[in-house]
Amino acid sequence: MNAAPSSADAFARFAPALFVVLWSTGFVGAKFGLPYAEPVTFMWYRYAIVSLLLGGFVVAVRAPWPREPMAYLHLAVSGLLLHGVYIGGVFVAIAHGMSSGIAALIVGVQPLLTATLVGPLLGETLSARQWAGFVVGFAGLALTVYKTFDLGALPLFGLVTCLFALLAITFGTIYQKRHTAGIDNRVGALVQFMATAVVAGIVSSVFETGDVEWHPRFIFALAWLCCALSLGAISILWIMIRRGAAARVASLFYLVPPVTAIEGYLLFGETLHATQMIGIATTAVGVALINRA
Repeated sequence: MNAAPSSADAFARFAPALFVVLWSTGFVGAKFGLPYAEPVTFMWYRYAIVSLLLGGFVVAVRAPWPREPMAYLHLAVSGLLLHGVYIGGVFVAIAHGMSSGIAALIVGVQPLLTATLVGPLLGETLSARQWAGFVVGFAGLALTVYKTFDLGALPLFGLVTCLFALLAITFGTIYQKRHTAGIDNRVGALVQFMATAVVAGIVSSVFETGDVEWHPRFIFALAWLCCALSLGAISILWIMIRRGAAARVASLFYLVPPVTAIEGYLLFGETLHATQMIGIATTAVGVALINRA
């Protein structure tokens, strides 16, 4: 009789940490795979494969499909924002020379932008403690990636695409919470992935060559992004958005750049400076302030 509440409590406790770890590996996956394929072509393969995998699962379990035609439009719009423009903007920026740390910093501004918009758009009320958490979290985020600015140039084209990515994930998070309530998670994700795959295929065929070097690193990066990111992290994000306030869910993205910095240190030998370590601790304090009940 208590099994269901216990399972829900366990998910609520561990889902945010698992999401942050999985989501942060997206930058690592991009760094692994982009040398072997153009960014939108990489995205097309990713979402085409994910659509096939998830589609087979949805058919097998006979998940309920929405009956209202507008539901599919809302899913397509939110999917293109969250998966197409956001991921595409980050991929294109990294492919054009922007470091993953700088890209993470720019899109890491999302919680502040979301906090500014959730009031008028969703009617969510933020306490003074939560606003303080956003300020502290952003300060920690800036400290964490400060040293990254000394490692390379900031290409203008990459900056523009990252800004589009920032706007896309902010409005995508709010749009999804507002317009996709009550839709089965599995079907909703499938429609989003399919819409993104179609658009990515069109963009790739028009603006890119479509050539891919099937290097083992590319295959690994593609498999990881399909399974761990698109099927794992996105599912967790979807559930958290539906169960919690949009601003509180957005605050988790403050932790992504610090965790990415740690992964860069462990996987690529990138130096983790004392400033970054202080920033990690400061960011954690900010997230705790935002999410404290």
